[in-house]
Amino acid sequence: MEPDRISPAAARRIALAAQGFGARRPDHVSPVHLRRTLDRLALHQIDSVNVLARAHYLPAFSRLGGYDRDLFDKAAWGARSQRRMFEYWAHEASLLPLDLHPLLRWRMARADRGLLRSEAMRRFATERRPEAMALLARIRSEGAMAASDVESSRTGWWEWSGAKTALEWLFYAGHVTTATRRRGFERVYDVPERVLPSAVLDLPTLDEASAHAALVERAGRALGIATAGELRDYFRLTPADASAAIARLVEEGVLRPVTVEGWPAAYLHHAAKRPRRIETQALLAPFDPLIWERARTERLFGFRYRIEIYVPAEKRRWGYYVLPFLLNEQIVARVDLKADRDGGRLLVRACHTEPGALGTAMDRLEDELQTMATWLGLDVVAR
Repeated sequence: MEPDRISPAAARRIALAAQGFGARRPDHVSPVHLRRTLDRLALHQIDSVNVLARAHYLPAFSRLGGYDRDLFDKAAWGARSQRRMFEYWAHEASLLPLDLHPLLRWRMARADRGLLRSEAMRRFATERRPEAMALLARIRSEGAMAASDVESSRTGWWEWSGAKTALEWLFYAGHVTTATRRRGFERVYDVPERVLPSAVLDLPTLDEASAHAALVERAGRALGIATAGELRDYFRLTPADASAAIARLVEEGVLRPVTVEGWPAAYLHHAAKRPRRIETQALLAPFDPLIWERARTERLFGFRYRIEIYVPAEKRRWGYYVLPFLLNEQIVARVDLKADRDGGRLLVRACHTEPGALGTAMDRLEDELQTMATWLGLDVVAR
């Protein structure tokens, strides 16, 4: 049977709907809205850059509008009874819904065996394992601690190097998780049984193949329509693991092969919606799952996007922290933004419109910038 043909415009609408765009923003954002957004996206990528707002807060804002970030923090790092997310390596460092914990235990088990790219971390899985296990025992007996707590210790055996690496290996291997984040966004580690609900830890562990299939299904649901590479990239699976999972999901009818003009072979999630139009406006963080895979962004929107944080200032074309502006089904502009917290200003350091931008684009962008300023507790939008 020939795969269904889907036009590029229809594929774009499918992708936008799957990512939560096109629905009316709620008048008041509740914890339920935040949970639904997390479930839809399957993760919020974490990034340390705080020139505007930390990256994990922005996808919910893009879809829901202004919300109380304390609600997000409680779900991410609050009391055990309030916890709705956990930190782990997924796309990159990410906050994930609790039900994904069993789907990532295979990755923890591989890390525990030393199957890691980082040579320094591999050493803590092998020859330096006794040091890491002693550190784990200390956390169990003394309570949660950050790398700075270990490195500042000057007594006895703890005068050793590599505390941060050891803690990160323990984290990667699932022996510890993030209890909270300190000022400056420093991770504080604790054992999972003191952080995560027991109902989550008691969930059965899937075999690797089933876990891979479940992760690709979640990726397919979040993307709506995607290539094999995009399905693999969402949770950073290996090509072999992703290929086997995709084949399994196609056989089960969860994913359907489709063709889109100008795309590599693609797959449609069986539950994906096919809206006739999308009406929305949103500023998109550089690490938003709608646009983090840059080749996909170019295929969907004809928009070439590269982040220039690590580019020397004199060589930047667009700016330091540039957010694309989505209006309905187009990306119509890009703006370089900075939160001047002391001055109470949202600074627009540069703004560039895209060819073919709608006539109302700048008015709509101004509205969205004001919404963002209010959300961030800033008084004015300034240029």
